[in-house]
Amino acid sequence: MPNQPPRSGGVATALPFQAGPTASDPGPMYVSRRRIHPKAVKGRYRRIKTWLGVVLLALFVLLPWLRWDRGPGVADQAVLFDLGEQRFYIFALELWPQHIYYMTGVMILAAIGLFLATTVAGRVWCGFTCPQTVWTDLYVWIEKLTEGDRGDRVRLDRQGWTADKIARKLVKHAAWMLVALVTGASGIFYLADAPTLTAELFRFAAPELAVWSILFIAASTYAMAGFMREQMCLYVCPWPRIQAAMIDDDSQVVTYQAWRGEGRAPLRKSQTETERKAEGLGDCIDCGACVHVCPTGIDIRDGLQMDCIGCGLCVDACNDVMTRVGRPGDLILFDTETAQASKAVGAAPAAARFVRPRTIVYTLVMVVVVGLMVISVVLKPSADIAILRDRAPLFVQLTDGRVQNAYTVKISNMTRETRRYRLTLQGLSGAALASAGDTGERDSLILTAQPSSVATYRVYARIPTAALSAASLPVTFDLRVEDDGASGKSAEPRGGARHDSVFLSP
Repeated sequence: MPNQPPRSGGVATALPFQAGPTASDPGPMYVSRRRIHPKAVKGRYRRIKTWLGVVLLALFVLLPWLRWDRGPGVADQAVLFDLGEQRFYIFALELWPQHIYYMTGVMILAAIGLFLATTVAGRVWCGFTCPQTVWTDLYVWIEKLTEGDRGDRVRLDRQGWTADKIARKLVKHAAWMLVALVTGASGIFYLADAPTLTAELFRFAAPELAVWSILFIAASTYAMAGFMREQMCLYVCPWPRIQAAMIDDDSQVVTYQAWRGEGRAPLRKSQTETERKAEGLGDCIDCGACVHVCPTGIDIRDGLQMDCIGCGLCVDACNDVMTRVGRPGDLILFDTETAQASKAVGAAPAAARFVRPRTIVYTLVMVVVVGLMVISVVLKPSADIAILRDRAPLFVQLTDGRVQNAYTVKISNMTRETRRYRLTLQGLSGAALASAGDTGERDSLILTAQPSSVATYRVYARIPTAALSAASLPVTFDLRVEDDGASGKSAEPRGGARHDSVFLSP
């Protein structure tokens, strides 16, 4: 019988008659997954995980149903990413495709925020707020309700198929599938009006793309939270490989105090604390409670490991055991390497250093990005202009000797009212503008755009040859709001936008 190598972070064990891996026989390259049944535990970090999970799940499911009045003819869903209309509605904020840079800002904030959280407190994101963790917790809770706690689930898996086992498995998987379907539907509700799509789903009249998208998200949720679980954290997610660059000696991470717990040995009823110390034994009674509650199945007593998601459940389990055996708590705790080094030699631990160079840099970057995004939102124009110059022909020489360039002008009216805009050409003297369908030409054109739409015009720019000092010259098209189309009041200057173009001469 070949020896099986330990899981990452585990302790290698071998029967007396088994030889371990050698240089000539390193053992199998692949070991089948050992199913992990985390044990339920009570404590501070379990309560934090539970309440955070409830809040995050409630937000995810209920947010698409929240209404936000934007006026007649406009979506009233508070958060809606309407891909068909190419609009993102986030409460009072409406984003057009031109505002894609906001997405860049959000991604930068998410990345730097993750770096900052990891630097300060290790993988707290993974342990408490990561979607994989939140949904896995929910699935494990359902599994506990239907099959019992860890011991019951282990025994149920080992026994043969009976009517009771089949019934429990069917109920569990039915509940898992229901949660997966709700998750899939809730995810698509952010892309379509939730009440409308729900009614269409119940009438079997929903768009085929929406149905397949819901089923895809549901299948992914069912597989990842129900079966893959810790494998997503250990093998799929890249963050465990990156976190080592973020953590330093002042990061608060889940820590086993080896200087206090070693050596390990079970506690005998007649054994006193003095006798344990005389035998060279520490507070750890080697009960394995910290391993039994771990979602990734590691032994934190082996030190900080890539597989640890920093959930703190082993802290709760160990504190419960220490209380029952009359030992001080926090044998496992969130602590820094610097503090542990001081405690190991009996010195007073230094206060946690949350302010250090890397946290300052991360915080400043986040403040700058947030500031730029806020300023951008405040100054966000209500109109945008796009200029496309004809490439064939590059120019046309008119019978009167002037040079004409043709442009396609697209005006995005980002308001809920019909707007009139004045388009002028700056940078060249004697320039005249004309539009398709209008025989006249003027110094400026009045163009109209309907509410929340893109108006397209064909515009001709005509310049006397004498005004052209080179083969190509830069010019500026200036777009200003003439009035709001309703009250006739002048619009603010920020209602306009500019676009640089090039004029070509023969």
